[in-house]
Amino acid sequence: MTTIRPAVSEDAAAIARVYVDSWRSTYAGLVPDHVLVKMSFRRQVESWSRFMRLKGRWDVVAVAEDAAVIGFGTAGPARGTTLPYRGEVYTLYLLQDYQGLGIGKALLRTLFASLIERGMDSALVWVLIQNPARYFYRWVGGTQIAERKHRLWGADVSEVAFGWPELKRVVAPGGPCSVP
Repeated sequence: MTTIRPAVSEDAAAIARVYVDSWRSTYAGLVPDHVLVKMSFRRQVESWSRFMRLKGRWDVVAVAEDAAVIGFGTAGPARGTTLPYRGEVYTLYLLQDYQGLGIGKALLRTLFASLIERGMDSALVWVLIQNPARYFYRWVGGTQIAERKHRLWGADVSEVAFGWPELKRVVAPGGPCSVP
């Protein structure tokens, strides 16, 4: 049984492990190789320790029966956009072996509930346009609402945004992110 709970500072190393492992398994061939090769577990622990202290964002982790963190997500107010969505899912990562089991949906539902509790009734998420996760976001009711291109890591990167204009409907019984 997997548990979803708020992240605590002691989770930073486990989050960093999931982050690095997920990037390497998901983004191979989508981002320049040097980005994945240069990823440092130590630097990610430092970064996540810092990120987790920021106010105005919410971090959750998925924990397996053996107490290992197998996934995590972060959300907060929408950043730097003119799109009419108040909340944003900043990250959602799950180790490859645990994908397709409903854990990503549970993480997303928990993040959406956190946004609703804080008065944000809509949300969006940005993903690389070639990221296979785009199918997941469609499956849980996200609608493609925008695209953008920018330069990262010395390469042109295209992203797509998925949006949910009514989060309460998404997490309500029978909604795409409802509890079965």
